[in-house]
Amino acid sequence: MDSLGDSLDRALEKAFTRPAPKSAQAQMKYLVKQLKGTKAAAQALGITQRTVERYVTGKLKRPRQELRGRLEREVKKRWQPQVRAKARKKAATTDGLVVSTRARFGFEAAAGSTDDARIRDITQALPPQFADQLFSAREQGANEQQLRQIAADGLAQMYFRANNSRAHGLGVEFTDVERLDIEL
Repeated sequence: MDSLGDSLDRALEKAFTRPAPKSAQAQMKYLVKQLKGTKAAAQALGITQRTVERYVTGKLKRPRQELRGRLEREVKKRWQPQVRAKARKKAATTDGLVVSTRARFGFEAAAGSTDDARIRDITQALPPQFADQLFSAREQGANEQQLRQIAADGLAQMYFRANNSRAHGLGVEFTDVERLDIEL
């Protein structure tokens, strides 16, 4: 299961206007240019500087699967930063985002009323304030549990409490996530 942070990153990647480099050589050249040197690229990828140089010159062409994944993640993390920032700003100010999940939801409610947790499939639009909270928390290095709590608060408000028009005081627990997708 992917993390909520990974889902946020994938949602921003869908805003890209051009595809990221595909070949290992093109990806390595891009990373070296962005990090301003082969030494920094090597440190970011956890490989030697000489290995980076070999990929840049084309002597090595096919990275191991583990390195291929790290290389792709590092390139996508830096690809089209202005497009990514524009999509983030739009979601955080006007559009919001859509959370689609299959997870276990349980409730904490007023005394005398409880509901056992059960697996639910939910697709719900969240207003811009929750998008802003999620993106800001992600930038500040929030862990997965903190991001899930923000998403749970948004789902509680919009889905379970119908934008706070009913079920006041209902607290939602968001656990056992099987699937989680975010769309801008």
